[in-house]
Amino acid sequence: MAEEILVVASKVKDYISGKGGRTSGELIEALSKKVQKKLDRALERAKENSRQTVMPYDL
Repeated sequence: MAEEILVVASKVKDYISGKGGRTSGELIEALSKKVQKKLDRALERAKENSRQTVMPYDL
């Protein structure tokens, strides 16, 4: 089963094109994987601190 995409592709593409850049076909999936890893680590940190709520500083 494919990983769930966690970013809005059209927003990412709009942002990059607004800065004069272009996106490759693999960018959205790669970015989504990075976001997932970051969120997984933030969740671990919250649990380590006996919280269920992930806070901005967990990032």
